[in-house]
Amino acid sequence: MQDQHQHISSAFDRDLEGIQAKILKMGGLVELAIRDSAVSLETRDVELAEKTRKADKVIDALEESLNDEAARVIALRAPTAIDLRVILSVMRMSANLERIGDLAKNMAKRTSVLVDLPSIQGSATSLRRMAREVEVMLKDALDSYIHRDEALALDVIDRDREIDQMYNTLFRELLTFMLEDPRNITACMHLHFIAKNIERMGDHVTAIAEQVVFLTTGRKPDEAREKQDMTSTDAALSRALDADRD
Repeated sequence: MQDQHQHISSAFDRDLEGIQAKILKMGGLVELAIRDSAVSLETRDVELAEKTRKADKVIDALEESLNDEAARVIALRAPTAIDLRVILSVMRMSANLERIGDLAKNMAKRTSVLVDLPSIQGSATSLRRMAREVEVMLKDALDSYIHRDEALALDVIDRDREIDQMYNTLFRELLTFMLEDPRNITACMHLHFIAKNIERMGDHVTAIAEQVVFLTTGRKPDEAREKQDMTSTDAALSRALDADRD
């Protein structure tokens, strides 16, 4: 009986290792998608943007495979409470990673449009800097998962405020360009939606870090995170969203 129990435990461990390997592979691909979409925008590299769009299919397939594997393990292995928490956390993390991949793909889509529009001074550099910060946050969130590092996960959650502030600053700059010259409106609208995509990436990275806190402590972070994105109530943004909604 003991040998059978050890066999079942060993099989579960192998299953869990496979699931965790997939989430880390998925995370690496999403980091690359963030980087490539931002670089393609900054350099106006349409080929790199198209490569990023196509690569999203691999991320989607990995999420589907991971969810199927997780469901199989739950059904066959009947994991204990703490093991079930690991599996459920990984499934939630994969959903957030898939969404970040979608947002990177959306960024890449707009690159081909912006190629034919006027360049807005400093915007591409600001967006690249935002994307780089989100990319580092994601790397740290995944590292916090690997090492079960609650302190690092909480640090990632706290750093999302910086992304919100960068977004707010860029939004005001783009608004100024639009007011100064109506010919800038279309380009600024696309750039704004790219900035909003990056800001939302930060939210999904934060959700991943929150799952790490839950995994390591059994509870969600104590304090609700206060968003620093204040533009959602701005009348100009509301009009812009109505005019150019995805």
